[in-house]
Amino acid sequence: MLTIAIMLLGVLIGRFVPASCKKANEKFQLCATLLLIFSMGISLGARDSFFAELGRIGGQSFLFCLVPTIGSIAAVYPLTVRFMDGGRTETSADDPGRPAPKTKDPMVFLALGALLGGIACGAYPQTARLLAPLSDHSEALLYLLMASVGLSVGQRRGLLAIIRHYHVKILVIPAGIIAGSLLGGLLCAFLVDWPVNEALSVAGGLGWYSLAGVAITQLAGPELGSIAFLASLMREILAFFLIGITARRANAYTAIAPAAATSEDTTLPMLIRYTNEETVVFAVVNGILCSAVVPVIIALCY
Repeated sequence: MLTIAIMLLGVLIGRFVPASCKKANEKFQLCATLLLIFSMGISLGARDSFFAELGRIGGQSFLFCLVPTIGSIAAVYPLTVRFMDGGRTETSADDPGRPAPKTKDPMVFLALGALLGGIACGAYPQTARLLAPLSDHSEALLYLLMASVGLSVGQRRGLLAIIRHYHVKILVIPAGIIAGSLLGGLLCAFLVDWPVNEALSVAGGLGWYSLAGVAITQLAGPELGSIAFLASLMREILAFFLIGITARRANAYTAIAPAAATSEDTTLPMLIRYTNEETVVFAVVNGILCSAVVPVIIALCY
């Protein structure tokens, strides 16, 4: 719960931080995130049984990616049909004047590089001992990252205006994504015979792989943290392929569901291409709200 309080404090402070500090804050988030992922990799590589367990971890991670993603789509679609007129509007994919989105996210490769580098360092006892201060004090770095995330949310000046304009409809999509993801996590708990709290925590990452992996590592250790990291990372990658299909087969609003917390940044170009301007507004707000509740879900469920 301390991480939630620190993030909320960051939101309050962010209201008074000038916009000129945004770039510096984003760079700090990038560095802190990569350091935390690197630290998680060190802890993983230092485990004697890690490499023997790698196949099992990968399979479980994919399961916790696929089932919660399907659950989100299944929950959001009927909600948008019932409360938001189905979202069946002409998509921007038919606009030849709009450039194709950039779907490559360098953060994905940086995060994977940090994780693999940490695992490689942790696998050698000499480097693992040398880097022990980093892995032993990663919790303090996590608190700084949460304060920085809170600052980012607090600096978004137009957020309240958007929420006032759309009223309670702004909550329909994130509510469906969260409920569908957690129900998917509950199903995974029975499929792999896991404790329900652990399964819900992993499913509650909502595609925010860096925070989910680090936060769950702090609570439950590096193995569960690595599963949470990979599950959310796979969800983000899967979203690039599902957004267009979902927009065509279901509706524009439902295309936000596979993206979850990433709908405000990395997967937004795909949503811009395959949906419309109104849906993009919902996508940005959904990403902010889902990102804000990820640490809450993890803390409450575990």
